[in-house]
Amino acid sequence: MNNPNNNSRFQKTDNRRGGKFNRPPKEKSEFDSRMLDLARVARVTKGGKRFSFRATMVVGDGKGRVGVGVAQGHDVQQAMEKSTQNAKKRLLRVVIVKGTIPHQVTFKYHSAVVMIKPSPMGSGVKAGGPVRVIAKLAGISNITAKLIERTGNKINIARATIGALGQLKQHATSPSQANS
Repeated sequence: MNNPNNNSRFQKTDNRRGGKFNRPPKEKSEFDSRMLDLARVARVTKGGKRFSFRATMVVGDGKGRVGVGVAQGHDVQQAMEKSTQNAKKRLLRVVIVKGTIPHQVTFKYHSAVVMIKPSPMGSGVKAGGPVRVIAKLAGISNITAKLIERTGNKINIARATIGALGQLKQHATSPSQANS
């Protein structure tokens, strides 16, 4: 043990010092996630204020599944993890036809009114804010969206967008459209 050539107890096992981890690499999730909103919220108690964080996350697989989750935690990381799990529980299957949606739809959620329309191939996502994030994570590549009644509340806009995408219905294709 007193041998100077034996450096086993000084081996680097920490990534910060250039060594390698002793655990297997983390598996890649099938869902991508984006933070939509982060807020510090306070609860007033007898001894003062208790602060926590509220995170709003959007998860999607880019193949037609998307969800929005909101949760609170004592720190930012905990709030993000809880809201991501919440979003995964509330996944929605979106109808996508040739990279766009099948028809126009309007949805109102509290003070936010969102109108979503299909766009021709190659036009891209013409939407802003939460609508754009949700459309990208759902895998919609061509869409036009407009906030008819605008609000500063991103959570209401996100829930209105999810409600609008949930109203989409698959149109019955005629035999001429099925061949093309």
